Amino acid sequence: MTVINSAGRGAERATDLGDSPAVPSSSVPSSSAQSSTAPSSSAPSSSAPLNPSYDLSNAKIAGPLQKFLEEDSVEEIWINGPNRIFLARHGKSELAPLIISSQEIRDIVERMLAWSGRRVDLSQPFVDARLPNGARLHVVIPDITSEYWTVNIRKKAIPAFALHDLVAAGSISDDVAGLLRILVNSGGNLLISGATQAGKTTVLNCLLGELPVSARLITIEEVFELTPRVADHVGLQTRQPNLEGSGEVNLRMLVKESLRMRPTHLVIGEVRGAESLDLLLALNSGIPGLASIHANSSLDALKKLSALPLLAGINIGHPFAIDAVRSNIDAVIHCAKDSHGVRRITDVSLVEKDPNISKLHTNSVVSWSGDEYQFAMIDFDLHPKFTNVHEFMQQRRRPLPLGSKARVLEEN
Repeated sequence: MTVINSAGRGAERATDLGDSPAVPSSSVPSSSAQSSTAPSSSAPSSSAPLNPSYDLSNAKIAGPLQKFLEEDSVEEIWINGPNRIFLARHGKSELAPLIISSQEIRDIVERMLAWSGRRVDLSQPFVDARLPNGARLHVVIPDITSEYWTVNIRKKAIPAFALHDLVAAGSISDDVAGLLRILVNSGGNLLISGATQAGKTTVLNCLLGELPVSARLITIEEVFELTPRVADHVGLQTRQPNLEGSGEVNLRMLVKESLRMRPTHLVIGEVRGAESLDLLLALNSGIPGLASIHANSSLDALKKLSALPLLAGINIGHPFAIDAVRSNIDAVIHCAKDSHGVRRITDVSLVEKDPNISKLHTNSVVSWSGDEYQFAMIDFDLHPKFTNVHEFMQQRRRPLPLGSKARVLEEN
């Protein structure tokens, strides 16, 4: 296999790695042009053994960024330009004491993308990719950006694989963990909402760690990020079109294919487009599912999810989408990051299932008051999936009055 060795500042030198399958390389242009990384017909499997030459423990791959990738307190690294490199530590950003040339930025990206099999060039000026250590790489190049390549490397905030890991991190209490565990094992369809960097993916990963051992899990993502500790798990990710513009695999195609794979649980890592319609239709077939979505609150998450299916075509009406959301989403788990950079679950709401009500309603059963969690008793008669939740809630101390935390979202 050949990989680009860019130690010579743009010089093209191929290093022979023996009998490994070939990965085509591409030239690194001058600083006044954009480059294209090595395209590959398919990305490597998330479970495939990694070539040691692509291991991020090798300082030649990440270059001067390596020390930040290895530092546990660093959650994200982003580059706006040679002298504008930022870090996020404990939810807060800071300017890194580092300056690297624009050519070296391109060299680092080139080496990182070589492992993933994805590319960035004039025809595809932005790319998402997964790094060997599980971090997510996002790159945008000029002329989409004004002058320099911009790079984001998002690491896992905490190594969390089950709800007890969130308890240990202080993101939830033992009582909230018990409630979430019941929601997952009751077969409910769960939506995890929150802003960027609120911890949605981490929470979703931990919820998957509570699935029964007999579960067959299919996860669908734009780029592999979830690492569920589930024995019977198949991860699917999207694929870019090739240089001829063909071969693209999008989320909608993956949702349809996943239904032929005998899933007992279906997950979309992040819903942001027309694939929301395919998700709702899949959940309507009786397959329990989970997904995450960007939203400011649990109610906003439902509102957004009811609007996204309209992107699938003009034949999809809003009343149909609202009814599909109400029928197929059972609970919303909202995550937030406070001013101190602390991430936690701030609200758990059940979606109202009363067939006589045509508008979306949510009832909050758990909310974060700022210093503690408060539990509210609601009417569980219309939530037959969550009989165990009702029993659990009756055992909680200092319950709030019935309906005191209920909220209503009216769709016009």
